[in-house]
Amino acid sequence: QVHLVESGGGSVQPGGSLRLSCVSSGNILNIAAIAWFRQIPGKQRERVATITNAGGLNYADSVKGRFIISRDVAMNTVYLEMNALKPEDTAVYYCNSPFRPFSWGQGTQVTVSS
Repeated sequence: QVHLVESGGGSVQPGGSLRLSCVSSGNILNIAAIAWFRQIPGKQRERVATITNAGGLNYADSVKGRFIISRDVAMNTVYLEMNALKPEDTAVYYCNSPFRPFSWGQGTQVTVSS
């Protein structure tokens, strides 16, 4: 069982930036894809960005042009660079496989507020 651990969240003002990290206990190239999700209490979890093991990228329309997903294969880490943050980006962010999810981690809280 692969474990994924998220970190890097925090509180920022609108327009600010954050970089989230997702460290895998296993080789990320052995996972078909890793995605970043976010969840607001009482709402369904939303997938915001995906990177496949072949390097393909996909973004939700709500973050396209502002968020960048990337990876460091040697470090078994997937990143989410978040720019031009908006209050509606406030959520707990998680990483996981979108196709065959592992156990969900604790996530990392992102709060965008003035």
